[in-house]
Amino acid sequence: MAPVIVHCTCNCPLHLNASLRRCVVYGASEKTVPAAEGNHLTRWTSARKVDFENLHTDERIYSELELCGETQRCCSLVKVHKILLRMSKLPGNAGVSVLGDKSLEFYRDPISFCRQRMEKHGSRLFLCRMLNRPTVFICSVRGVRELLCEKSSVFVKDPTDLMTNVYGDTLVTTNGEEACLLRLSLTSLLTGSSLESCSGSISSMCERHLKDLSGRPQCVYSVFKRLGTELVLGLFLNVRAEEQPELYQEIVNLCTQHWHGLISAPLNVKSPLWSSGFSTALEARDKLMDIIKNKLQSDKQGFVGALGSLPLPDSSCAPQHLLLFISALIPKALASLLTSFSLVLAGDEQARGRAAHDPEYLHGVLMEVQRLWPPFIGGRRLADQDSTIAGFKVPKGHGAIYVSHAVHRDPDVFQQPDSFLPERWSGRNAGQESLLCSFGGGPRSCIGFKLTNVFLKEAFSYLLQHYHWRLDPPSQDLEYKWLPVSRPADPPTISFSRLDQTGSDGSGAGVL
Repeated sequence: MAPVIVHCTCNCPLHLNASLRRCVVYGASEKTVPAAEGNHLTRWTSARKVDFENLHTDERIYSELELCGETQRCCSLVKVHKILLRMSKLPGNAGVSVLGDKSLEFYRDPISFCRQRMEKHGSRLFLCRMLNRPTVFICSVRGVRELLCEKSSVFVKDPTDLMTNVYGDTLVTTNGEEACLLRLSLTSLLTGSSLESCSGSISSMCERHLKDLSGRPQCVYSVFKRLGTELVLGLFLNVRAEEQPELYQEIVNLCTQHWHGLISAPLNVKSPLWSSGFSTALEARDKLMDIIKNKLQSDKQGFVGALGSLPLPDSSCAPQHLLLFISALIPKALASLLTSFSLVLAGDEQARGRAAHDPEYLHGVLMEVQRLWPPFIGGRRLADQDSTIAGFKVPKGHGAIYVSHAVHRDPDVFQQPDSFLPERWSGRNAGQESLLCSFGGGPRSCIGFKLTNVFLKEAFSYLLQHYHWRLDPPSQDLEYKWLPVSRPADPPTISFSRLDQTGSDGSGAGVL
């Protein structure tokens, strides 16, 4: 870890017996202190000063002192130890059980919830009670990299998570060696030659769904969700709307009912007059599992056949993962990103033209859409042992939630964090795509991430090559809601006009 150098207010290096409460800390890039300055410090740094009164509010304070022998002799090691303890204390508090829980406040408006506390504490990490458990909220790139990558074996998935009840034991909900083995087995189905073989199907699906957008204004989120649904059912289950319309519609309806169980209270209540949303979701799950098992037994082609031939731990593993892959979760995520893409470029003809002809710029557009409007709010882990995140202590049993919207706006990594700047991905942030956590990160990242990017680029490219588009009506409320999936709270409508219907000078009904 980076060394922390302490000066007292009179600039006497590390004379901690005097003016202790007004000491300041320097932390960041290190440099050797010239001996001519008569300084007892071994290193110094050029970062901003931090008042000791508020040490616990700054995540960039580290927990290591590097002292020379003479400095150690003139310091009170007891006081140094107390300082280090203060430096690692999480800002905020977990409150009391039940009464101090902030879950409802977070679910109502997660963005304001995090923004207010980051401003209050002066830190992008803070402590709250969530789901009646002390929980550290992580809103910095550094913190989420530690959580998902460097300490992924320490911060684990919660085995009691609602996802387990709704989807069963899958690579999303398991931990340890079992999760690693599942990932190794399933990744082969979504990468390499398997991924290449999907490109033709993805292209034909995009053309079939997007070829007739011109005319009346389109509710784009609904259009893109239907496209995403056909994608997952066609690729993963070999069920296509044009070939098996009744079965296709039955699965769509069941997936919708099943999805509602993920966003409802986990109360399994059923009576002749009324059933809870969770109970209805579990019934839908059982019906979907019957369809899936039948497909695994009868269909030996495509993804279904390949999944059925894998050496998985038990007979329930393949159907449970197919349930996950065809769930409404994936179409909603794809629709979220396609909607955000359409909205951000609706008023920028120049950017649309550049993205249509410059693959590098199109890649930057894709990254910026994921950065600014991640489809999911984040993820949750549990500390399996005492640990630290970004220098703050996280005791065993504490929860840890990373908030993608805030992580992606960390000003230490992304300059002008609230601005849509595709150029950043070929400039300052080139090669840093892994810093985004839209689909997790590290060894537990989404195994379908590459497939998702292939699909999004295909859909983006089709729209750019065939249409101009604009908001219709021009004035709409585009305020986002972020749960369960990010999208404007009021479904936006867009008018599309085909490029071949515009004049050679670029004028036409669809030109902005």
